[in-house]
Amino acid sequence: MTVLIILGVLLVALLVVVPLLERSSFRISSEQTAKMSRWILPLLVVMVVVQLIMHFTSN
Repeated sequence: MTVLIILGVLLVALLVVVPLLERSSFRISSEQTAKMSRWILPLLVVMVVVQLIMHFTSN
């Protein structure tokens, strides 16, 4: 039941947020996109390392 509630909340949020973003004039330049994409892979690596540490230290 919890999964259905989470999916419902995510669906409602998606239906509200997407139209709001489309109406606004929020645009990201290619320069800003390149700056942000440079951080994605290192942050994913940090996340995986933290998850591994948490996995091996829990019990």
